[in-house]
Amino acid sequence: MTKLTEVPKVSSKPDPRRAIEEGEGVLRLAPCWVPRSFLTPGRRLKLHPDDYYALGAHRGGIDERWLGSTTEAANENRGDDEGLSYVVHAGGRFTLREAVQQEGERIVGRAIWSKYRRWPVYSKFFDNLGPIPCHMHQDDEQAKEVGQQGKPESYYFPPQLNNTGNNFPHTYYGLEPGTTKSQVRRCLEDWNRGDNGMLDLCKAYRLRPGTGWLIPPRVLHAPGSILTYEPQWGSDVFAMFQSMVECRCVPWSLLVKDVPKGKDQDLDYIVDLIDWDFNTQTHFKDACYLEPLALVNSESDGFVDRWVVYGRIHGQQLFSARELTVEPGAKVAVKDAGASGLIAVQGQGRIGVHEMETPVLMRFGQMTMDEVFITHEAAVRGVVVENTGTEPFVTLRYFGPEVWPDQDYPNVSDWKKQPAGRT
Repeated sequence: MTKLTEVPKVSSKPDPRRAIEEGEGVLRLAPCWVPRSFLTPGRRLKLHPDDYYALGAHRGGIDERWLGSTTEAANENRGDDEGLSYVVHAGGRFTLREAVQQEGERIVGRAIWSKYRRWPVYSKFFDNLGPIPCHMHQDDEQAKEVGQQGKPESYYFPPQLNNTGNNFPHTYYGLEPGTTKSQVRRCLEDWNRGDNGMLDLCKAYRLRPGTGWLIPPRVLHAPGSILTYEPQWGSDVFAMFQSMVECRCVPWSLLVKDVPKGKDQDLDYIVDLIDWDFNTQTHFKDACYLEPLALVNSESDGFVDRWVVYGRIHGQQLFSARELTVEPGAKVAVKDAGASGLIAVQGQGRIGVHEMETPVLMRFGQMTMDEVFITHEAAVRGVVVENTGTEPFVTLRYFGPEVWPDQDYPNVSDWKKQPAGRT
């Protein structure tokens, strides 16, 4: 097996077409690391202990790995390419964004390319020692006021990366039914008095590996300390509503960073960023909680493909994800309805012509063999996935909008209908 010891330099003459052809429609990706200055890394991303602050302590610790991303991270003092995934080919690299711009239809499919002219989604591993502040993401209409797009998102908690739940494996979602706008407004008024009491208005749910959530925009949530796989829309807008978390102050600027000029002190405007009907509904969990759904009972053939993110947000199929497990010695030809970003989380194998291996420990700047992008043309043709190791080969792959026919796509509540004992 040929291994690269470091990520290659940027290609002077990127050739996405050749990379697609030589990879038989599957593109090799380099790891994409993103720091957050206001959070503490959970240290489950398999980075070397010396490398979690590789970008400098002033930038914060690395607590995210972005997957198949053409979306820039909205960080202060960021690098020009922060958040962008790179395709590695012929001893060099170029961004996945460049590849999509040049070979859009081949990579993301005609429907997505015609409507969006980009790969409009991405996923990430999100890994923190403790909870993060209660916040929400704007919808398209709100984000448009600051020249951005809205951000619905989803969560899945892969068991392979959650050997520990860290400090607070619970997440607050929505608001307690009956909560009023004046109560939230009071929290904003109390911003500089220490803990503004925002979490007193919310409800916490214990997080369990192997389950997930589907979260529309404008929904308050305070993610817990479990490592999360997050397929989401290609945007990085947010508004923090909690003024202090784990005795650390959250600056007002993180509440209003994506609020129009002149509205950054308008408390009524900020309170109305929240979707009040959705946040205060009585059966919030029923609307958002996910458990895996197997496509078919194929365990006797040595593999099982499960939905781990599914359902519609305000009637739209925006993104989805599946977890494929292939047992040692088995192989399967996987046909999907659209392109996907894929990451291996356990074992080793092959995906098409690409050898795959899940790393145990990585250095910052080192090349790995655990991530690829399956182009649309390869996905619909079919890609052979083979386990060449001695343990299960497990991958996660996420998809773009409106990929699946309605009859093949489950709703959030469909997990309740599966036979007892089936996952």
